[in-house]
Parts: sequence; structure tokens; C-alpha cells
Amino acid sequence: MPLARITLIEGTSDEQKRALIARTTAAIAESTGHAPETVRVLLDEIPAHNWGVGGVSVHDRQLAAKT
Repeated sequence: MPLARITLIEGTSDEQKRALIARTTAAIAESTGHAPETVRVLLDEIPAHNWGVGGVSVHDRQLAAKT
């Protein structure tokens, strides 16, 4: 059974997550030949203050972008 684990910064809507799960499942099933029912997709959401880019948390980057 294929498993895809996707890490996201918090803030993705439930609708976007549903679409991501559906499209990821379809892509894996198509490319591997596994039945979609056997594909597992795990979404990990990380708080923005726990994710850093270039030495700055995403949370701080988002705050700076608003000013």
C-alpha cells in the first residue's frame, strides 16, 4: 500500500486539503497501478512559528508582509 506524507505550514483550508488528498491519491494510483483504495495520504501541519526559512520563522515573515 503506497503512502504519501506531505508536510504543510498551517493555514491550508479543509477544501484545499481534500483536493490535495484526492489529487495525490489519483497521481499515485495512476503512476503505480495500485487501486486508489490502497493509497494512503498523511498530511502533517506545522505551526508557522515552528517553520523557518532563511533564519526567520514563517510566522514572522507573514507578520512582516502585513506591515
